[in-house]
Amino acid sequence: METKDFGRVRYEKDGAIARLVLTWPEKANKQDSKMVWAMDDALREADRDWDVKVLIVKAEGKGFCAGHAMGAIEDDYPEMAEDRAATGTQYKSSADLFLWPVLKLWEFPKPTIAQVHGYAVGAGSYWALIPDITIASDDAYFQMPLPQAVGFPTGETMIEPWVFMNYKRSAEYLFQSKTLSAAEAHAWGAVNQVVPREELEKAVEEMAARIARAPLSTLMMTKSLNKRAWELMGMRSHMQMSTDLLELSTHCGDVQAHMAKMAARSGNKPRQAMLAAEEEANKAG
Repeated sequence: METKDFGRVRYEKDGAIARLVLTWPEKANKQDSKMVWAMDDALREADRDWDVKVLIVKAEGKGFCAGHAMGAIEDDYPEMAEDRAATGTQYKSSADLFLWPVLKLWEFPKPTIAQVHGYAVGAGSYWALIPDITIASDDAYFQMPLPQAVGFPTGETMIEPWVFMNYKRSAEYLFQSKTLSAAEAHAWGAVNQVVPREELEKAVEEMAARIARAPLSTLMMTKSLNKRAWELMGMRSHMQMSTDLLELSTHCGDVQAHMAKMAARSGNKPRQAMLAAEEEANKAG
């Protein structure tokens, strides 16, 4: 097996199968800019390798990915600090970090499989659900905490209407920042399979091997036709609009007030802030 270290991501190649392994478990594999660019580099590596037919995205540690890093912008996202200094906004840097790289994963020309265990939260849920196939362990869960915990309408690339392909379920999930168990995500059509944690890797590797039996050209054309069906319905344009409205929301007074209130509850930990708010509401009720 060949390996390359891209910093936050390890790239593995074993015949026709490549793996992108998130390797920042001490920080819950959060998406700081170094993680984003490492992912970008690893995708480029797999794309340019003619031997690779299938790409697996997986992670080390207790969970898959906890989403955006929520520390000091200067440390986690120097691109955003530069954008603020130059334009007074984070519009371009948000797109550079969290729109175009996500679209690169969506548009990756070869079949992709997400191998998800534990948490897949915020933008981490995008990396878990946007691949062509998602296989989750029975301890996995999915959440987009931003509407409730921060006040943002979405992440930079709202995928939920397209992943659920169900208006009612997308609304239920997003408005409440609802946590979905792996079983619920499977019932909602967002996950292909749910298996015991100890069987996760075997299930993913077996599916990847079956897919890789087909010619590379066939797989790429099949994926292109499947993907374009969604794009013809507007998925790619809609994902770009998410970045626009997220940036707009940061300038709204009620959103800014909500952000300050939730940050005071639990610092920069969205899920904990939500739990604290729910506990307060239950006591008041």
